[in-house]
This record gives sequence, structure tokens and C-alpha cells, in this order.
Amino acid sequence: MTALSLNDFQQQLLAQRSYLLRYARLQLRNDAWAEDAVSETLLAALDRPQAFGQRAQLKTWLVAILKHKIVDALRQRRREVVWADGSPDGEADPMADMPFAADGHYSQAPADWGNPEQDLRSRQFMAILEACTEKLPPVQGRLFLMREWLELSSDEICQELSLTPSNLYVQLHRARLRLRECLELNWFAGGAAA
Repeated sequence: MTALSLNDFQQQLLAQRSYLLRYARLQLRNDAWAEDAVSETLLAALDRPQAFGQRAQLKTWLVAILKHKIVDALRQRRREVVWADGSPDGEADPMADMPFAADGHYSQAPADWGNPEQDLRSRQFMAILEACTEKLPPVQGRLFLMREWLELSSDEICQELSLTPSNLYVQLHRARLRLRECLELNWFAGGAAA
């Protein structure tokens, strides 16, 4: 890269910093860890600008690097997770949160969500989803983000966090139920989808 194009590349990287920082904060739930992960991402990109090659959008390439940095941060700091109420949520009865009646059917029918494909594309919907994800208990939020956004397999998560598969599935189920409830209250029932 020439000096001018390298300078342009640096400016483009800095323009993506706020997005990367928001993404890292959502994943790590710790401002200092997020800052570190984003800094490491930008340094890695600056160190090897030729690796970009413009085969993808710059934001996509940076997020791919950031995902690896987030996984590394989670591995390094996995013992630093703080429980919200002092006890792991996994000790509660897993059947207590199930929304099923005795006959196995839902005790309440799910609300009509309208056209999910259209809503998924909406920036407002993504903002509500992000806010709902941030409201999850720390353990559930971390597991949900690792599984759904970082796309780690269940086996990888269990191995990294020393969880049993059944505990992971219960935690993910609870997280999804809470997200569903939050979305129904703040998006679907609130008339925002109309």
C-alpha cells in the first residue's frame, strides 16, 4: 500500500471503531474488555492491511477478526464472570420457567409476530433485540451470545466454561424465553411492528 492509501485505510478503520466497540460490549459486557478486544482488532488490521484484499466489506472483515479476539478474551477471562445475584442460575429447578400446561401445550399462545422477515431487517427491531439481550442475566446473556452471535458450537461452549450439555441447554432455553418475553412486550405487542 502506498502512504496515501495506507492513510485512507487507517481512516476507514477508525470510522468502524464505534460499531466494533458496541459489538464487543454486547458480547463481553465489560467496557475494559471490549476496549481491549477492539484495540487488538484494529492493531491486527493495521499490522496486515494486505490481508484485507477487499474480498469482503471492511466492516465484515473487521467483525471476523473481532469475533476471534472476543473468543480469546472470553477464554482468558472466563473465571472473572460475576453472578448477578451471587448464585448460578443453574441451581434453580429447570421446570419452573417452562411455559407449558400439564397437558404439554403452551399455557399461553405466543403473540402474533407479524412478518418476521421484514421485522428482522428493521434497524429498530435490531435495537430492541440488542436492548433485550443486554437485559439478560449475565450468565444467560454470555451463553446466548456465544452460541448465537459468535456461532460457537455447544461442545465448544461446554468445554470452555466447564458446563454440562444439559445445563447449557437449560440456560439457553431460559435466555430464549426471556428474549421472547422482552420482544413481545417491547416490539410485537407495542405496535412497533405495524
